[in-house]
Amino acid sequence: MPSATEQLTPEKNFFRRFADTFEVWNRKLHFYIGLFLLFFLWLFAFTGLLINHSSWTFAEFWPNRKQAEAVHSIVHPPPGSDLEQAKDIMRQAGIQGEIEWATTRSDPSRFEFQVTRPGHGYQIVDDRAQNRVTVHSYELNVWGLMRVLHTFTGVRMGDPKNQRGWRLTTLWAYCMDAVAAGLIVMVLSSYYMWWVLIRKRTLGLISLGLGVASCGLFAIGLRWMTS
Repeated sequence: MPSATEQLTPEKNFFRRFADTFEVWNRKLHFYIGLFLLFFLWLFAFTGLLINHSSWTFAEFWPNRKQAEAVHSIVHPPPGSDLEQAKDIMRQAGIQGEIEWATTRSDPSRFEFQVTRPGHGYQIVDDRAQNRVTVHSYELNVWGLMRVLHTFTGVRMGDPKNQRGWRLTTLWAYCMDAVAAGLIVMVLSSYYMWWVLIRKRTLGLISLGLGVASCGLFAIGLRWMTS
């Protein structure tokens, strides 16, 4: 802080006001972004533990899934693309979710596709000769739902046929983008708040160094060791 007798030039006064304003907004952003990310981070931390420790019996979900089969009479979808016909069948059967194409269509009288959403999955077989669809479905418990959310994206790498088509999947993807961007902002703001605390720089450097070394071991070291 300048002394009472020290006169600041206009330039120094501008930078002083800018620094004070930046520090205030940096703390505000860190605070409110942290509140927004709070439950997302808890979700990913907890589901990460479930994925890393799949032997935990209390969180088993696949053996405890509920399975069902239903037959629906439908009106034959009008001519169009496979995607348009699949959406029409889903509307008539009352199913919502992300469409997945698992097989190549070879029999024109038989139309098969899958629909997934967190906690639910559907295998749909359309029998064109009888104007009906058979739906094989499963429902996961809350542990399965949480685990699916950890990896659910609605797309597959290297598979352009399977793209996001469900609005909630797109919304979830935007939320994950917000989480990633928010974490970057929080980390950068943490660096600034740490750096201005001169007495904490030594311990901060030790923590930063340990973090860089640990991450570098897996991001770079393992690749070098296995090359």
